[in-house]
Amino acid sequence: MKRLDGKCALVTGGSRGIGGAITRRLAAEGARVGFTYLAREPEAQTLVGSIADAGGEAFAVRADCADPAALQAAVETGSSRLGGLDILVNNAGLAVTGPLEDYRAEDFDRQFGLNVRAVFLAVQAAARVMRDGGRIITIGSIIADLTLGPGSALYASSKSALGGLTRGLARDLGPRGITVNLVQPGPIDTERNRPDGPAGPIFHARMPIARHGKPEEVAGLVAYLASPEAGFVTGTTIAIDGGLSA
Repeated sequence: MKRLDGKCALVTGGSRGIGGAITRRLAAEGARVGFTYLAREPEAQTLVGSIADAGGEAFAVRADCADPAALQAAVETGSSRLGGLDILVNNAGLAVTGPLEDYRAEDFDRQFGLNVRAVFLAVQAAARVMRDGGRIITIGSIIADLTLGPGSALYASSKSALGGLTRGLARDLGPRGITVNLVQPGPIDTERNRPDGPAGPIFHARMPIARHGKPEEVAGLVAYLASPEAGFVTGTTIAIDGGLSA
């Protein structure tokens, strides 16, 4: 028996990077997985095919999670195709960074619209169809607690908001046995955050484990939080950052 046999999962922003690794891992653990993507459809379909080749089941739903109507439709489509929902992973997000004087009002709305509002709306929609005993996991960032330089005020504040949201939702959904947790990765080796990029040495100089993490390592933590073993873990924030915040 795999840990997630018979479970139905939806991953927002689940086609590549950390999200892609989470989609693969949940499928490998036995879950049937739907995931959203914004663009680059060939990559999304390649992921679906690779999971099928490995004996798993996944499908892709194109959706702009910053659009409330599109997000609602994606959750409804995913749960309908899956026949219900047991696991929701909120991974879709973006980083708006730059000098303070260059920020526009619409930058604030765009940043919080995807990183905070979309998480709340996805959970709200998922809670209507999620079975009791379900799992909700949101991917945040260690930058919520540790900013290493200027230019990250909007991004850090949006990710920081997820802590309060997670704790509140855990209270709301706990009576149904649904757990709600927040994962805060440090630097992870993805297309947008290469170890040899300009920020790499800055991070590594402050880390006991002086390397970028792997998307698969984040996915492993998510798989645990989605599993039956994590039924008593809720309302908490877990860092996976190589000790950057130690």
